Amino acid sequence: MKKYLHLSLILLVVLCSSFKKKTADLIVKNATIYTINEQFVKASILVVSNGKFIAVGGNELLKKYQSNEIIDAKGQFVYPGFIDAHCHFTGYALDQYKLNLYGTSSFKDMLEKIVGYSKTNKRQWIEGRMWSETNWKDAAEITKKELDILFPNQPVFLLRIDAHAALVNQKALDIAGITKDTKVEGGEIQVRNNELTGLLFDHAIDLVKPTIPKVDETTAIEYYQKTEQEFFENGITSFVDCMVENNWWKWMQKAYLDKKLSINSTLFLTNTKENSDDILYQKFKQLSNCKVAGFKIFADGALGSRGAYLLQEYTDQHNHRGYLRTSISAIDSLSKKLIKTNYQLAVHAIGDGANHEVLTIFSKYLKQKNDRRWRIEHAQVVDLNDVHLFGDYSIIPSVQPTHAISDMVWAKDRIGESRIKNAYAYNALLKQNNWMPLGTDFPVEELNPLNTFCAAVFRKNEAQKPTNGFQFENALTRQEALKGMTLWAAKSVFKEKEVGSIEVGKQADFVILKTDLMKADISEIYQAKVERVYLNGRRVK
Repeated sequence: MKKYLHLSLILLVVLCSSFKKKTADLIVKNATIYTINEQFVKASILVVSNGKFIAVGGNELLKKYQSNEIIDAKGQFVYPGFIDAHCHFTGYALDQYKLNLYGTSSFKDMLEKIVGYSKTNKRQWIEGRMWSETNWKDAAEITKKELDILFPNQPVFLLRIDAHAALVNQKALDIAGITKDTKVEGGEIQVRNNELTGLLFDHAIDLVKPTIPKVDETTAIEYYQKTEQEFFENGITSFVDCMVENNWWKWMQKAYLDKKLSINSTLFLTNTKENSDDILYQKFKQLSNCKVAGFKIFADGALGSRGAYLLQEYTDQHNHRGYLRTSISAIDSLSKKLIKTNYQLAVHAIGDGANHEVLTIFSKYLKQKNDRRWRIEHAQVVDLNDVHLFGDYSIIPSVQPTHAISDMVWAKDRIGESRIKNAYAYNALLKQNNWMPLGTDFPVEELNPLNTFCAAVFRKNEAQKPTNGFQFENALTRQEALKGMTLWAAKSVFKEKEVGSIEVGKQADFVILKTDLMKADISEIYQAKVERVYLNGRRVK
């Protein structure tokens, strides 16, 4: 009898131990979880341990796992952390001290704001950013004349919203050594009536930038930390920075090593000798959360400032086609160099002329279907005869849907009725490879990724205009838009096995919203707020 009792006790212990729950760091329950895996499966429970998802499923998981931290989502909606596939984190961060001219209503309004800013500005230069004249009634008055009167002895540098044009005063021109006879390739120093207007376009801006005092490392890292929090507030847990200078990424690495930054970043560096020497000869150590993906260059300028390179002249400026900021031979040379490495090449191309030249060069070196994931950033106007090249050579169109909504008011004026039909053609571009990353181009556009979603799906602004959507035939489905902001954005920089979906083994980055992006109407989504944000299973908002 004692023998059987002993065996029963042993069996009971074994059975109890087999039903013992595993301890996790975090459990989220009672949620609608859009996993964004390839099958777009939904779940109701996720379990996190050591910064990774260890289980995703239904209520059966509550029988297997326990945790001291359990979030009852109460029916709210969970998505992977949003990923911005094209933004300017470092550039924006290091502009923090500058006067923000976004939303300025007129040139006169801009001048008034500059005068007010000058009273507290302690720097040698007066610097402003983010102005746009597309809806100004006094846009024709934009010259340095008033700035010269107001600030005859202090240099002024005011960068347009697209960063492809700037207004400077005579003092700044003198410091940079610019005269009406100065020549520049890939840009323009505007001269009217044989006088400098103070307007500089594309590479002409680069003549002034080196003369402006820069921030130091300590200040830069403080700005990075502040900007990181802005990204978290918007539900962004990863980003791709598409224009990073040498000091900028080295300061980024130091911030990560000193544990002052935690957001996932992927960097495309400017094509300078410093960056090339450091990267191509491996004079640095790749960090898991701050990866250098490759190089980014500019083929042309922006459509708004008429620097985008077109196959035919601008509709509203005859005998002008824009210009190539980087020569065809230089793009070819860099492509030839990078095809021998594992680095990606990202090229800014907006006009149909620039897209044609870059697609032709990429085709030459990629040769056939491949997995190099070379990218064309923006791909705003693409000739119908060239669209197939994206698919033929696995070239990735990296687009920012909010550009279509911002530009739709004036874009047809620039390129006319016929070409506008080939512009912002996101659905046509998506079909080439059946996946496509989406970004914001922040700070050119607002950081909020929900604006990206609305622009991609509804093709309307927040006022729900135009009524039928701007060229709605090129809208994306909700599922495509959400994948573009998560899994496909990760894939664009070879990170799809690490982030971008809520799957076992991936980094536990996720956001919680009260809004169902798969069902809510446009007004709800534009008004939606990110409730919680988790990075590596740790709450950051």
